[in-house]
Amino acid sequence: MQDQRHIASAFDRDLEGLQAMLMKMGGLVEAAITDSASALVDRDIERAEQVRKGDKAIDALEEQVNEETARIIALRAPMGSDLRTLLTVIKIAAGLERMGDYAKNMAKRTSVLAGQPVLNGSEQALKRMAKEVELMLKDALDSYINRDVALAEDVRQRDHDVDQMYNALFRQFLTYMMEDPRNISPCMHLHFIAKNVERMGDHVTNITEQVIFLVTGEMPDDARPKEDSAAVWDEVGQPDQGQGA
Repeated sequence: MQDQRHIASAFDRDLEGLQAMLMKMGGLVEAAITDSASALVDRDIERAEQVRKGDKAIDALEEQVNEETARIIALRAPMGSDLRTLLTVIKIAAGLERMGDYAKNMAKRTSVLAGQPVLNGSEQALKRMAKEVELMLKDALDSYINRDVALAEDVRQRDHDVDQMYNALFRQFLTYMMEDPRNISPCMHLHFIAKNVERMGDHVTNITEQVIFLVTGEMPDDARPKEDSAAVWDEVGQPDQGQGA
């Protein structure tokens, strides 16, 4: 009995260290979202470059999380809810890494847009959209730490608002491009940034679904609402698969 308690307490310590890395990773992603959006609005190329360079730290943390999780599984041979927790950590870390890639992609386009005209409120709207995703991410991570299914479900439903913001921007960019061909280039770049933010929202909702599964043992049985009615194509004419650059 004493050995079992010792093993349980050792696993708890391992898990605390793992979750600390995950929260650090989440904090870096939150900052990357905020900084990439601010760099866009302020035409701050230096700040955008910091976001691009900072993505390496996010990638490194994901690798650390994966290595530590593999070590714990090999050493502790967890079962049941303990194993489910570790698998959830891996999936959350993967989602955070992808969000870091999207923030980096946003920052890359800032340097291109620096020499382009500012389009009537579009960049501020993008910043508001990014802020909503950043707040969703914060709440999603809180729901994981607190095992709060209600908060996870609330965040999951808020993705609907992000989709609506994306669709409004999409229509706005189409209008600008039809009004003046000179707007085509900046609108294309801004559209890809908007799509990056929308994809981030999808990854946040994936995190909340993992939280719900972790706590209840079941994935949500209703498809989350989606408002993405725009056909999205990348630069080479293929459907956007959300690949980082």
